[in-house]
Amino acid sequence: MAKELAEKRAWQVALRRVRAVEAAWDDPAGRQRAILECRHWLAAQSHLPRLCRLSPLLDPAMDRRRLAAVLAPVARAGSRRRVTDVDVLDADAPAAAAPAGLPVPLTVVADCLRSAFNLGGILRTAECLGAAAVWTCGYTAAPSAPAVAQAAMGAEKLVPWRVWPSVADALAALRRDGAQCVALETVAGAPAPGAFHWRFPCALVLGNERFGLAPETLALCDASVRIPVYGRKNSLNVAAAFAVAGYAARAAWERSGEVGEV
Repeated sequence: MAKELAEKRAWQVALRRVRAVEAAWDDPAGRQRAILECRHWLAAQSHLPRLCRLSPLLDPAMDRRRLAAVLAPVARAGSRRRVTDVDVLDADAPAAAAPAGLPVPLTVVADCLRSAFNLGGILRTAECLGAAAVWTCGYTAAPSAPAVAQAAMGAEKLVPWRVWPSVADALAALRRDGAQCVALETVAGAPAPGAFHWRFPCALVLGNERFGLAPETLALCDASVRIPVYGRKNSLNVAAAFAVAGYAARAAWERSGEVGEV
């Protein structure tokens, strides 16, 4: 992966250098300097023969047609080989496929979220904290949707997920498996995530960005947690709120020393 990323970056550098020649074209001295610098750099890329072979085409006496002959293939390759955040994250990841830590027995249940971007952020955070799964319900977008995947930055391929038509069905399945279902909601008197008595396996239930969880959904949950706020707004963005509560749950599970009651 590191080799592929280095090759992508080299094509992008080549594109910047050729475009620097184009930008300096009306300044004869600057154009000549940019041509020679670009030619020298391309010639040094012996590990990338396609780039290296472009070097002789760059000559101080070249015309715009010759420049276009160099720019066109570099621009095509550079756009195809664009380095994305996912590339960088994958290159920075450990070589081993195993996660850095043990997965926490926490299922995230997202009910009727409007924003694909928020779901993508939830997936990315779920992957980072080692959540067991992300379940989507109602009209929440599927994690495979392009807009979700764009925000998840590859996490949708790493976190197990499942789509349910009804949050009631999802919570019933979790209860059958012995999970504690906890609503993340602005319920008066609910404890903060760090003060809550988490029991595992556990499900953290997230609701609509504007309306929160429906009363009937809250009634299906075993408990609620609320994140204290100190400004004029009464709640955090759902993806940010999940990060706060999710990491509190993970910390409680790690303190327990084993899967089970904390």
